Amino acid sequence: MGKRDELIELYASDLSKKCGMTPDMDLLKKVTIGCGPSIYDADASTVAGSQQSELETVKNSFLMKKLGLADGPELMEAINSVIETYGRSERNKYRAVVYYMLTKHFRKESVYG
Repeated sequence: MGKRDELIELYASDLSKKCGMTPDMDLLKKVTIGCGPSIYDADASTVAGSQQSELETVKNSFLMKKLGLADGPELMEAINSVIETYGRSERNKYRAVVYYMLTKHFRKESVYG
């Protein structure tokens, strides 16, 4: 099993144990691949849920650019909801898991068609 596959297993575990979700493994794999090499970098692979600048990056780079959503208060509300679900106190909030949950929240699975 390669490094990416190990990370996908880790993300699936977080989704089921920490977020109470049964992951769609096909979508999770596509979201993980979409994150590119950032999943291998300790800092870039996680989302700092308490840093406003980080949350703005998630909104602008992922929700608006990748998923094609229009800017509005519902975007930040969704990000905060996902952070709450993951657990604010959870030290490692993996980017791929956050992006997966946001993709599901906005029903934008078709982006990864």
